[in-house]
Amino acid sequence: MDCIFCKIVEGSIPSKKVYENEHVLAFHDIQPAAPVHLLIIPKKHIATMNDVDAGDWGLIGEIHRAAQEIAKQEGVAESGYRLINNCGKDGGQVVYHIHYHLLAGVKLGPLHVN
Repeated sequence: MDCIFCKIVEGSIPSKKVYENEHVLAFHDIQPAAPVHLLIIPKKHIATMNDVDAGDWGLIGEIHRAAQEIAKQEGVAESGYRLINNCGKDGGQVVYHIHYHLLAGVKLGPLHVN
């Protein structure tokens, strides 16, 4: 498989990790869109949200639990943060390994559709 996030999970591509457990990994985005811009991924390869099956819902919950913990760890839980999952081409997904962007560190404006 030629998935950049799977390579980060296996350690063959380095990342600046901020969180890791048995099922989830979080690291700094290399093209940050906010002062705090982290990617939260499952270690299991799932291409898109549409590919989540019944056995994966616990993992999706684990990602959200990790996001909550990471926000506290990064000091942005109280001020607020945005958690985004892009799904598919029209949703803006670029890497086809499900992932969430945690954005924070500045007052985020409304989302606009161009």
